[in-house]
Amino acid sequence: MSRSLPALSIEGVAFWATRLPGWAVARSVMRNEQTAPEVNAPRPAPTLLAPTERRRAPDTVAVALEVATRACAAAGRSPANLPAVFASTHGDLAISDYMCATLVSTPTLISPIKFHNSVHNAAGGYWSIGVGSTEPYTAISAYEHTFGAGLLEAATQAACEQRPVLYVAFDIEAKGPLASMARSQGLFGVGLVLGPRDRKHPGLALTVRSTDKAKPTQSRSPAAALIQHNALVPALPLFEQLAQGDSGELSLSLSCGAELLVQIHAAEVA
Repeated sequence: MSRSLPALSIEGVAFWATRLPGWAVARSVMRNEQTAPEVNAPRPAPTLLAPTERRRAPDTVAVALEVATRACAAAGRSPANLPAVFASTHGDLAISDYMCATLVSTPTLISPIKFHNSVHNAAGGYWSIGVGSTEPYTAISAYEHTFGAGLLEAATQAACEQRPVLYVAFDIEAKGPLASMARSQGLFGVGLVLGPRDRKHPGLALTVRSTDKAKPTQSRSPAAALIQHNALVPALPLFEQLAQGDSGELSLSLSCGAELLVQIHAAEVA
């Protein structure tokens, strides 16, 4: 059984990783046009937040807001006017580790700010406050299927409402005992603005298919070695395809019994 969504356009693209700090750098590395920087980039500083909030914001919020801002800018869309979908495989594992350790050792000293930032929709909340948006946002987690599930949710909203939707996915470094089960290294975030189909942007067509033999597309570019240990690595093949600028097809995992077939259509040059 399969179901397809109406075709959409990818209006804006954003990418940030510890060794690939920005879409321009990442795209060039994926095309073998340059090598990645030798040193890690400093953590993004979300300038849309007030200085006090910026300092308090955890890594999840910092990288999510960075790619969200850049995706909206690339699309030429006002952030305040876009519904948004935020997806993260594990959420903020560093804060989860802190809270577990503190509850065991000194539970009365747990930080209210840390607790405030521990919820899975923290990035979406910071975003809506920072840009002054009253549009709805959704927070999604689906373990190893998170990127595909989030993309499907954002595309469904854009197709049903016939309006642009911001999609942001991110994961960070795992800490403490949780790192042995929920493995993830470095900071990695991606952003897309999806809108009704036009011919000046790359096209996106999605089909959900039931299968017991899903074979998600594997990353093949030089970027893979830099991001392969982050929990969001399933997102990389889509951005590799976008980096090439031509049409292509790939598969993302949705669950143990379903996959998301993704067709990218090159933009038509006037």
